[in-house]
Amino acid sequence: MVTVVDTVSREPKRVRHPEKAHRPDNEVVRKPDWIRVKAPTSKGYLETRDIVKSNNLVTVCEEAGCPNIGGCWQQKHASFMIMGEICTRACAFCNVSTGKPSQLDANEPENVAKAAYQMGLKHVVVTSVDRDDLTDGGAQHFVETITAIREASPSTTIEILTPDFLRKEGALETVVRARPDVFNHNLETVPSNYLTVRPGARYFHSIRLLQRVKEIDPEMFTKSGVMVGLGEERNEVLQLMDDLRVADVDFLTMGQYLQPTKKHHKVEKFVTPDEFKSYETIAYSKGFLMVSASPLTRSSHHAGDDFAKLQAARAARAGMTM
Repeated sequence: MVTVVDTVSREPKRVRHPEKAHRPDNEVVRKPDWIRVKAPTSKGYLETRDIVKSNNLVTVCEEAGCPNIGGCWQQKHASFMIMGEICTRACAFCNVSTGKPSQLDANEPENVAKAAYQMGLKHVVVTSVDRDDLTDGGAQHFVETITAIREASPSTTIEILTPDFLRKEGALETVVRARPDVFNHNLETVPSNYLTVRPGARYFHSIRLLQRVKEIDPEMFTKSGVMVGLGEERNEVLQLMDDLRVADVDFLTMGQYLQPTKKHHKVEKFVTPDEFKSYETIAYSKGFLMVSASPLTRSSHHAGDDFAKLQAARAARAGMTM
């Protein structure tokens, strides 16, 4: 990465998180030994970075500071973040910039499709910032991106990770009609944390959104993710699992919250690998088709491999019930 320092312009530097600037500092605690990743330097990583940049694209891998970026980009796996890099929400855990977003790029769907084709992706993940400023929350832009990918790479399966489309009537239905292969929407944390961690969202609206996807298209795979280490109680996590199963969600991902800066929500606890294994075992017992739970698990990590496993798990369960 090259940093360019502007020594001429006198305009003030844009603050990445203006809404967090006046918050008290939270100490960034040293990570335990089981959370260690190497700096990305491989040839595959550099090639993926070049493809992303040459198509003028944004990835959640970079914007959210994902610890798995080195391994994923080395394998030519990337999660595209559409509708710009500026979010209208101000979640206390998130490292994506907050502020007033720019206008949608009409060429972005085609550029995402082009990059997916150049990278030879068998499975592509498309997510976005929250766009509360748009009348449909960006639903039509998701549809156009799905359509463009299908035209460029008909055999590529598509996973979307959407915002909650809060107060955007008809937006969810618009996206589901485009028939992505996996519909992902993250709960992020337990309901007792929403006021402090995810203040712009509503827990039961997100549950209902996931439930509504299955009502519209019972065959569509649904997925949701949660972070731990934000001060949640174990019983709250187990209740969250039950809520997702009531909504017939197929796939649960669980990972450790990692504090991006001293202005973000502090890490209350580093959950051990053994505790993650326990959560995984319980989640499977509750009926999820797929569970991925580990300190470095993220929503889109190994998404392509996991999609194949998800299909196999559904087929196996269908065979058992015949």
